[in-house]
Amino acid sequence: MSDRRRRPLTARGLGALVLGVLFTIAANIVSAPILVYVAVLLFILTAFAVLAVYVPRRSGTVTRQVSTDLLTVGEESRVAVRFALRSLRIPHGLWRDVLPDAVTGSASGEYPPDSGVLRYPITGVRRGVWPVGPLILRTVDPFGLAQREQAFGDTRTVTVVPEVIPLAPLAAHWGAAGGTAHTASSRLGQGSDNLSPRHYVSGDSMRRIHWRATAHRGELMVRQEEEESSPDAIVVIDRAAGRWARADRGVDPAFEAAVSACASIALHLATEGYSVDVVDSAGSVIGTLRGHEDDRDELLVALAMLAPRGEARDLATIVGGTPPGPLVVITGRIGAADHSVLHHGGAAVPILLATDPAPEVITAASASGWTSAVLTDDISASWELALPERMLSGGGRVPR
Repeated sequence: MSDRRRRPLTARGLGALVLGVLFTIAANIVSAPILVYVAVLLFILTAFAVLAVYVPRRSGTVTRQVSTDLLTVGEESRVAVRFALRSLRIPHGLWRDVLPDAVTGSASGEYPPDSGVLRYPITGVRRGVWPVGPLILRTVDPFGLAQREQAFGDTRTVTVVPEVIPLAPLAAHWGAAGGTAHTASSRLGQGSDNLSPRHYVSGDSMRRIHWRATAHRGELMVRQEEEESSPDAIVVIDRAAGRWARADRGVDPAFEAAVSACASIALHLATEGYSVDVVDSAGSVIGTLRGHEDDRDELLVALAMLAPRGEARDLATIVGGTPPGPLVVITGRIGAADHSVLHHGGAAVPILLATDPAPEVITAASASGWTSAVLTDDISASWELALPERMLSGGGRVPR
């Protein structure tokens, strides 16, 4: 807890002091002692007001709960603040929670609240990890002459992740088998659920005996789990500093669209049955999607903190051979000289999305086997234009 630097007197309190000084001067000029008494009364009231708000010792604890672990850009969530104030008396005033520019919300109200809990909505505006707090309590004396603001508690971080946009299915444009998972059987130990029987081996749990298969074959059979594996897909987001606006110019809408597109495409491919690797233009792995519950959140958190930096490497080096499934590259400002972006290494389905490509890049990409489109704020439309079936004979379609 700490007192914030704010003038101790309200506008009314300053007016009372000024009026007291004027009465004192007027009393000497017009020889009216009554004005001196009035001035002294104003001074005493002002001093009493300051003492009333600053003398009481106050301390408190603050805990915050956000209704969602990860706040998506454009999504509304609710914050519940439990504020335990220790003081001689419960003050009446106004509270507000300090919010970063990346989050909007009506984080203020009257204190004490009727419910005992301070609640307010917040909406994600810009991705990143941002501090919320501290809690500010502003109290004013009964005469409205003095005021006091105090900050209570520490900050709590809120992670704002990029928006995930629904996309058209890739399988419908490339082939129904594109993302269909295939199975590979392997023997697993005790505790696995079975999908097919196999012969009993020493160490298998009796609970896993497949009694129907045992009766049919006349020998002990146990349940065997079939592991599912999926075709691989690679999503590359080009974060090379030269592709995007300079960091000192503020938020780059093109890069924000690229990050949102990266999250949307990666999660979309995962739902179509692919094992997805998300890497940046330097070859660093940002996230992987293998069907685990935490994969999605880990990828979104990593993308929430992504920023342009460094130089781009040759795409073939990043991919490391021929990708077995779709290869999606998301980039920014590219020209005809950026040949490294167009080396897809023989991928079966290479898709290129660029926010600011030179006209000849689309033609060159088409000649190299890419399907491509300009990435705009309408990520869903850009994705559909880049799908293989949507490609024009002379090159990728560019949204107007």
